[in-house]
Amino acid sequence: MIVDDDRRIRKMMAAAIADLATEVVECDDGLMAQNEYDYHLPDWVLMDLNMPIVDGITATRQINLTYPKAKIIIVTSYDSIALRHAAKAAGAIGYVLKDDLEELGNIICRQSN
Repeated sequence: MIVDDDRRIRKMMAAAIADLATEVVECDDGLMAQNEYDYHLPDWVLMDLNMPIVDGITATRQINLTYPKAKIIIVTSYDSIALRHAAKAAGAIGYVLKDDLEELGNIICRQSN
């Protein structure tokens, strides 16, 4: 599942993991991600931080409350130690900057083995 309010970024993330994904569900905000997670139960969630309605930290926390084994990677433009800590506290297993999308595949491969 790819969660980002910018369709172009969702497409870029999908391209970055194309070799690893058999199906991709796209959401444009955290609330939609929470609802769609219940329905699709994806193997991975690539979650933006700054989105309307429900932000990525809140959505990550909510998904992890119901699904503690959810694998969520924060994908953002914000390189902040405070945000990295907040993401980890919310249950994210990774934090990737949008200008380094190749790192997504590395994290997914490491966690899948």
